[in-house]
Amino acid sequence: MNKRNVQLPQHSSGVALIEVLVAVLLFALGVLALVGLQGALTRAQTDAKIRTDAAALANEVIGQMWADIGQINSYDDASCAGHARCKSWQDKVAQTLPSGKTSITVDNSNRDVEVTIMWSTPSGDTHKYETHTTIATAN
Repeated sequence: MNKRNVQLPQHSSGVALIEVLVAVLLFALGVLALVGLQGALTRAQTDAKIRTDAAALANEVIGQMWADIGQINSYDDASCAGHARCKSWQDKVAQTLPSGKTSITVDNSNRDVEVTIMWSTPSGDTHKYETHTTIATAN
């Protein structure tokens, strides 16, 4: 058997190492993109949950107003702090939503009600949920 020494050409040495480095770089970029996507999805999910909570809280106070129709004027901003049900609801909004604030306007002439809930996200963005309804008695 004849053994021959095979020499690689000078220009081909290190090509495999460069290919591996490129592959690792592409993999790292892919992982970073997935981490960024996960962060964006988490923020979107949190925002959606807060909006849903705001809508549920607004519907809750409207339901309380229907149940307490004789005291509907007590839910107006000027009287809310003195009415136990309304104050309890305001406290619940403040606990549930980040920097949650409320505003309720009751129009005595036609019993139209406007409920506004405002909150701020940790990034400083301010959001608002507003709903209108009429609470009338059956005559």
